[in-house]
Amino acid sequence: KSPLRRDLVEGADFVVIRELTGGIYFGERGRSEDRTRAFDTMMYSKEEVERIVNLAFEYARKRDKRVTVVDKANVLASSRLWRETVQEMVPENKDVEVDYMFVDNAAMQIIQWPKNFDVMVTSNMFGDILSDEASVITGSLGLFPSASVGIHTSVYEPIHGSYPQAAGKNIANPLATILSAAMLLEGLNLLDEAEAARQAVTKSMDEGIVTEDIAEGKAYGTEEVGSWIAEHI
Repeated sequence: KSPLRRDLVEGADFVVIRELTGGIYFGERGRSEDRTRAFDTMMYSKEEVERIVNLAFEYARKRDKRVTVVDKANVLASSRLWRETVQEMVPENKDVEVDYMFVDNAAMQIIQWPKNFDVMVTSNMFGDILSDEASVITGSLGLFPSASVGIHTSVYEPIHGSYPQAAGKNIANPLATILSAAMLLEGLNLLDEAEAARQAVTKSMDEGIVTEDIAEGKAYGTEEVGSWIAEHI
């Protein structure tokens, strides 16, 4: 049910690497006493940038070896730190092709030419917005898996997080959850098992065993889709 033309989206395959523990969501914030002014601080250290960009390089090496750094370096000092830091890292990562894109341009390019991207790396807020925007390519947030990768602990969940509005209604799309589990299996180096889960999801979509958010004919419930996929793994 993608709203984009088939020739634009067919074959699109990219990963958004979003920094999760810094930036504007964790910066100093406040309101004036009269509540008429407010501020949120976007702050990054060089170490934080290096950590997430190194992860992007690792992912790129398993794919097409291309990294797009998304920032707003023409306006924001924090983005200029991002770009300068990556430029310093490039000589030690010559096997990966690196390009830079302002976030407003990236927002357009994701929709216009999604097949041009391989691995995209960006700050917390930009990644939040762009990853949700990218769900338009498939036509549903319920198809996008994600992983929050930490040093000691990682969390695998659909890109949309929780979906309390669907509680008890048997309408939630389980595919993103199943694909997130496949990412977990891949992280444990259980590659055959991960591929089996992905193939079962693909088969369910090919055969129209899907929930109402992407159904073009009959819509199935969450439990029906989940059980069907379980039987086909």
